[in-house]
Amino acid sequence: MQSDDLLEYAKRARDRAYAPYSGFTVGAAVDVGEGVVVIGCNVENASYGLSICAERVALCSAIAQGHARIFAIAIAGPESAQTAPCGACRQFIAEFDRRMPVTFTTAAGPVKTTLEELLPRSFGASDLSSVRPLPTK
Repeated sequence: MQSDDLLEYAKRARDRAYAPYSGFTVGAAVDVGEGVVVIGCNVENASYGLSICAERVALCSAIAQGHARIFAIAIAGPESAQTAPCGACRQFIAEFDRRMPVTFTTAAGPVKTTLEELLPRSFGASDLSSVRPLPTK
């Protein structure tokens, strides 16, 4: 799927966000292959630490729906703001593919990059292999 098309899904997901505290609505869309897109939006909570970002909602939804691979992600926030994934989301995305294409909105237009560029030298499963055997799927 083209990154521009995926970004349109993210923009539509943004309209579903629950952000009564910040007003900063974000939508995300993940390409899981074969033309299938799974969306997510940020959901805030009065106990701020319990809020969850759109990227993690979309990725968790994709896994819960049985999709084993994530090919790309797009994130759309307010048109006037940059909406690069936060640090926690960058690490979360790295779990699926460190080379994953990432597109996000900015006031100047979309940015197309990769997770590897956003989070160089990320921590992953291979870093745990020296501590204990990795689980099998």
